[in-house]
Amino acid sequence: MVVRKSSRRKSVPASYTDSAKKQPKKKEEVKEEEEEEEETASSSEGEEESSSEEEEEEEDKKDVKVQKKGTKDEDSGSDDSGSDKEESGSEKEDDDEEDESESEEEDAKGFTDDNAKWLKPKKKQDEKKKQLLSSDDEEDDDDELIGSDDDDEDSDDELLEVERQAALLDTEMEAEKEEAEEEMRRTISQQTSIYHLPTVEELEEADADRVVPPTELKSRIDDILEVLADFKSRREEGRSRSEYVAQLSSDMSELFGYLPELVEYFLSMFGPSETLEFLEASDKPRPLVVRVNTLKARRKDLASSLMKRGVSLDPLAPWSKVGLKIYESPVPIGATPEYLAGHYMLQSAASMCPVMALAPKPNERVLDMSSAPGGKTSYICQLMRNTGVVLANDLKAERQKATVANLHRLGVRNAVTCCKDGRKLAPSVKNSFDRVLLDAPCSGLGVISRDPSVKVQRTIGDVNRCAHLQKELLLAAIDALNHKKAKSGGGCMVYSTCSVAVAENEEVVNYALSKRDIKIVDAGLDFGKPGFTRYQHKRFHPSLALTRRFYPHVHNMDGFYVAKIQKLSNKIPGNDEKAKGEEEEMESNDAGDEDEVDAMEEETSKDDNDTKVEAKKNIDNKYVPPFPKGKKKKRPADDTDDKPTKKPKDKYKSVPPKQEQQVKKKKTNAKVTKPRRKKLNAEQT
Repeated sequence: MVVRKSSRRKSVPASYTDSAKKQPKKKEEVKEEEEEEEETASSSEGEEESSSEEEEEEEDKKDVKVQKKGTKDEDSGSDDSGSDKEESGSEKEDDDEEDESESEEEDAKGFTDDNAKWLKPKKKQDEKKKQLLSSDDEEDDDDELIGSDDDDEDSDDELLEVERQAALLDTEMEAEKEEAEEEMRRTISQQTSIYHLPTVEELEEADADRVVPPTELKSRIDDILEVLADFKSRREEGRSRSEYVAQLSSDMSELFGYLPELVEYFLSMFGPSETLEFLEASDKPRPLVVRVNTLKARRKDLASSLMKRGVSLDPLAPWSKVGLKIYESPVPIGATPEYLAGHYMLQSAASMCPVMALAPKPNERVLDMSSAPGGKTSYICQLMRNTGVVLANDLKAERQKATVANLHRLGVRNAVTCCKDGRKLAPSVKNSFDRVLLDAPCSGLGVISRDPSVKVQRTIGDVNRCAHLQKELLLAAIDALNHKKAKSGGGCMVYSTCSVAVAENEEVVNYALSKRDIKIVDAGLDFGKPGFTRYQHKRFHPSLALTRRFYPHVHNMDGFYVAKIQKLSNKIPGNDEKAKGEEEEMESNDAGDEDEVDAMEEETSKDDNDTKVEAKKNIDNKYVPPFPKGKKKKRPADDTDDKPTKKPKDKYKSVPPKQEQQVKKKKTNAKVTKPRRKKLNAEQT
C-alpha cells in the first residue's frame, strides 16, 4: 500500500502542482495589473498603449481559465484520495474568498457592532486621510523626480564635452532672450512716458539748500538725451528744444567742470549724445605710447628687452611700424637704460600722424616751424636716415633746450636749431625748403586729459586769438616752400593742431586757400574722420574733406587735426588782381601823358622858331641891348670873332676829404703806469 501511495503521488503531473502554487500569486498579480491600469488611465500616455495593456490582461485571464480547466480534468481522471484532497483544498479557497468579500462589504458599510452609530468615521477624518494619502503620493512623485535628476546627472556624465557646452549655450541663450524681453518692455514704457523738464524756479527751490549729487545730474542728462532722441513724442507741451539743450549744457558743465561756453561750442560741433561721449573720454587717461628710434634699435629687440624688465606691451596699431603701447611697467619708462641710450622716445600716437602725412625723404631740406620739445623733429630725421638738412625752429629758447637734449640723446646729426618768430623767418628763407611741418600753437581742446586746466582757463576769445596767429604762420610756411620740387614729390607741407575747434582747423586752411595758390592733398592716413565742409552757416571748400580729424572717444587718441597742402606757384591771388588793375590805370595815364607831351613839344617848337627869327633880326641890325649903370658896355661877340672864350670857374671843386690823423697811444707797461713810491726824507723818518 505504501508503495502504491508513493507511486500515485509521484504520478501527479507537474502542471497541477504549478497551478496550485500559482493560484494565490495570480490574485496579487491581478490586483497589481488593475492598479497599473488606473495609473496608466490617469497618466498622459496614448490610447494605443492602454489598449495594448488591456489586450495582454485579457490574454492572461484566458490562460488562467485554460489552466483551471486542465487541472479539473486531471483531478477527475485521478484516484479517489487525490480528488478528496483537492475538493477540501478548493472548499477552503472558496471560504477564504467569501471571508474577503464579507470584509470588503464591512469596510464599505462601516462598523457592524452595536456601537456603529457613534463609531462611524467622520468626513473630516476622511479628508485628513485623503490629504495624507495625497501627500504620500506627492512624496513618491518627488522621489521619482529626484531619481530622474539622478538619471539626468548620469546622462550628463555620459555626454561629451561638446554636447555639454551646447546645452550651456542653450540655457544662456534662453536667459538672454528673457532679459531682452524685459528690456524691451522697460524701454517701451520709458519711451511712451513724457519727461517733465524742471523749470528754473523749481531748480532754484530744490537746489537752494543742498549740493546736487553727480548721480542726479547724470540721470537728468540721460533723460534729456532720451527726449531729444524722440522729441516729438517725448517732449512736454509748451517746451521748446532750445530749453532742453540749455538745461543739458548747464548740467554737463556742472558735472564735468567745464566753462558753459565751451560745452555750448562742443554741442554745436558734435550733437548731444556725441558731446557726452567726448566729455567722458576727455576725462580718461590715454594709453602710454613709445616710438622706437630706428637709428639705434629695432622694435623687436626693444620689445624683448623691455619685457625682460617686466613691462607688458603690445604693438600700437597696424598703421604704425615703430609704435609700442605700454599697459603696465614696474620701472619708470622715462628712466630705463634703453631710454637713456636713445632707443625710444615718449610720444603720443596722434603726434606721429603729422610726420607720417609729411613723409620726408632722404637728402631733402625740411623746416619744422615749431619744433619743441623735439618729438616730431627727431621722427623726421629718423625717416630721412640722418641725411639732408632739418631746420628746427621755435620761438622760446627755454623750450629749445629740451629739443637739443633729445636730438643728442637720439643720435640725430642732420638738424640745426634756431629761435625766431615763424612769421619773420619766412621772408629770409623764401622758396628754399622742400617740405615744411607746422604744428601750430593752439588752445589745446584736444588734450584735456593731459591738461585739465583747459576746462576753466580757455574761452572762445582765446580760440579766436589762436586762429589769427595760426593764419599768419600758415601763410609764412607756404611762402617758405619751393613749388618747383612738386614734380619730385616735394613742395608740400602739413598743418596740424592738437585742438578740435573748427575755428583753428578748417577755417584757417580755408583762409589759406583764398590767399595762396595751393591745393589740399590726401594725407595718406587710412584712419580718422574727414574734416568739416560746413559748420552752422559757414561753407568751406569741398577739398577739406581730405583732411583728417582724430577724437578721444572714437580713436582713443588725443584730439588732433592734420591737413596736407601742396604749393602750385608763387602767385598771390589777391595781388595779381591788384597788379592788373594798376597796369590798366598806368596804361591809361601813359596815353594821356603822351598827348600832353606832344602838345607841349609843339608849343616849345613854335617858341624856339620865334626866338631864332628875332635873334637873326637883331644880328642884322646890330642891336645892342641896354646895360645897367656902373658897368662896362660889352658888345656881343660876332660869329667872326676868333678870340677864345673863357670858361666860368666852378664855385665848388671836388677835393677829397682830409683824413683825420689817428693819434697812436704809446704802449705802456703795467709797471710804468703804477705810481712810484715816494722816498722818505730823513727828517720825515
